[in-house]
Amino acid sequence: MAIVPSDIPTGALNVAREAAEAAGRMAIAYFRHGSQTTAGIDYKHGGSPVTEADLLVDSYLRERLMTAAPDFGWLSEETADAPARLKKRNVWVVDPIDGTKSFARGDPDWTIAVGLVRDGVPLAGFVYAPVSDEMFEATPGRPALLNGHPIQVSSCASLDEARIAGPRPVLDAIQGSGARFERAARIHSLAFRIVRVADGTIDGGVAANGPYDWDLVAAHAILNAAGGSILTASGETPRYNRPTPKHDAIAMAGPALIETLANALGRRNRSKS
Repeated sequence: MAIVPSDIPTGALNVAREAAEAAGRMAIAYFRHGSQTTAGIDYKHGGSPVTEADLLVDSYLRERLMTAAPDFGWLSEETADAPARLKKRNVWVVDPIDGTKSFARGDPDWTIAVGLVRDGVPLAGFVYAPVSDEMFEATPGRPALLNGHPIQVSSCASLDEARIAGPRPVLDAIQGSGARFERAARIHSLAFRIVRVADGTIDGGVAANGPYDWDLVAAHAILNAAGGSILTASGETPRYNRPTPKHDAIAMAGPALIETLANALGRRNRSKS
């Protein structure tokens, strides 16, 4: 039976799930497999792309989610940050399209990520992959689900036997520090990478310095519910809804592998300093 805190409005999590899926259908109308999106593309300060679809989805999700829970805070990659969220126990954390570069060039590994943070900890998450029509979800007191079926992390306990996904430079550096493992195919959306650890498709994953709350929260909730965890290179569990929503390099894996992988990531970081 789901155990939903009393200050979560009735039906709000159902709305979040439905909205994530509807947002995926909205975005995929602009997607062209193997070709550039039909959506207009602009570039933010620093050079990262944002598309017409990102902004449309962001606006849609904000309207749906904030209507369902008007007293919650809001944090999204495509909305100007407001410090009012820091005073809220419950905060929606959204990445309208996680993996915008993939989306824009016609690669399938992008997702819609809708998470709920409560007191700095992921409470619920919905990660929808529109191209493969896969809905990953976690709500309080229930197992992680993929299209309605329970999922769990790999039981792999040896890095030597593990399949690990992540950016090539990070994997190069980890292996350069002495670790050995099999490289899995790159998954550009970080949320997608994390939920692929949650469903056991891969044994673990890593990300370079710089992921934001919106990259992590929804998938972190799902990974937790599937029996896995995320640690930074220094061995800490990320906390969310802080003044600066940016994080150090992270590792993600099941309980038998996570400390070994985080330690290997930490060695990589120390070797660079």
